[in-house]
Amino acid sequence: MKLTNEYTTLENHWMPFSSNYAFKQSPRMVVKSEGMYYWKDSGEKVLDGASGLFCVALGHCRKEIADAVYNQMNTLDYSSPFQMGQPGPFALAERLSSILPGDIDHVFFGSSGSEAIDTAMKLAVNYHQANGQPQRTRFVSRERAYHGVNIGGTSLSGIMGNRKSFDGITLNTYHMRHTWTGEEKYKMGQPQKGAELADDLHRIATTIGGENIAACFVEPIAGSTGVLVPPVGYLERLREICDEHGILLVFDEVITGFGRTGKAFASDTYGVLPDIMTMAKALTNGSQPMGAVAVRKHIYDKLVNEPQGKGVEFLHGYTYSGHPAACAAALATLDIYEKENIFERVAELAPYFLEKIATLSDISAFTDIRGYGLLAGIDLKPQGAPGMAGLEGMAKLFEAGLHVKFTGDCALISPPLVCEKPHIDQIVDTFREVYG
Repeated sequence: MKLTNEYTTLENHWMPFSSNYAFKQSPRMVVKSEGMYYWKDSGEKVLDGASGLFCVALGHCRKEIADAVYNQMNTLDYSSPFQMGQPGPFALAERLSSILPGDIDHVFFGSSGSEAIDTAMKLAVNYHQANGQPQRTRFVSRERAYHGVNIGGTSLSGIMGNRKSFDGITLNTYHMRHTWTGEEKYKMGQPQKGAELADDLHRIATTIGGENIAACFVEPIAGSTGVLVPPVGYLERLREICDEHGILLVFDEVITGFGRTGKAFASDTYGVLPDIMTMAKALTNGSQPMGAVAVRKHIYDKLVNEPQGKGVEFLHGYTYSGHPAACAAALATLDIYEKENIFERVAELAPYFLEKIATLSDISAFTDIRGYGLLAGIDLKPQGAPGMAGLEGMAKLFEAGLHVKFTGDCALISPPLVCEKPHIDQIVDTFREVYG
């Protein structure tokens, strides 16, 4: 198959989160995508069992989205987001507010989930300053957390490999324990035990002073680290402790947002309302870079409505905040979610997905399988250094016609939300072919 973009060497491009040397010895190149599949440069099809990188929720190359971006780029390609407006972000924020939970109804745009996290951290600090509590500059996250790779996200990170080289430039962050105890191996859905792990937040608050903490950041389901589903009552307890100490609760819904759990957001699924929510990935179906931060009404009122126009309220923003093409892509994506009843569809398909993934529990190369909605994690037995089993597994599965993401030695399965039962069967069959 002829490549769309010609090149003569692989040497000049430095790939992100990749073993560049190993890749260039044995490249895995895709040149086309459509629906549930990629095509290799050899012409072979590869089933996308990872929604790209959790982001292509509606399948690849949706014409509706491509047309919306094309039309927008031929109408208004760019305008400064500073002190000048254009319709896209206003229309998108209004549309998002209609599906966001509770009174979360004001949205700030950036270009990625990492940018959204840094924005949320700044918003939390500014909110407390406006309330006369400038000492609230510390943050709480969790072990095994992933919140992007900007300085803020690196500081919140509980995945040691992502922060160990950068400790000298990280911020004041304290980490709760993660929620995977190993007591409920091979169980799908929410663990019945472990809600008391949320009390780590109370312990940290009493140790350093709850009045010094700006916000607690959690992924409702810890995704990139291996699909750690929250125990029953855990998120509810975090909400209670945050309220007790005046701490803002931030849900990172970059992976769980837009239907992955069977509802619009995991906040809806678990019935817990955060103060701030971050989004990205499936917001534009992966077609345009975009991230967003949404806040509850009292936060926006404190920072914007109470000052009543006395200068710039939030000294923060990005060149590509609310980019016209990204807004067009997001609006078209939201149209498809609604027209095709995607969230309801996931709720119906999820039991079959989890049941089929669970059938792999007899494979000796696996040490645990867990999941929720259309999201599952499979732990592999380590082989030598940490992560080596994962690197080998990703390559073998790709060669066998399946793309899934690995973090360390954990396979993360998150197929597009438009997948059918035969696609799920193919994912399971390929795992068994490679590992069974």
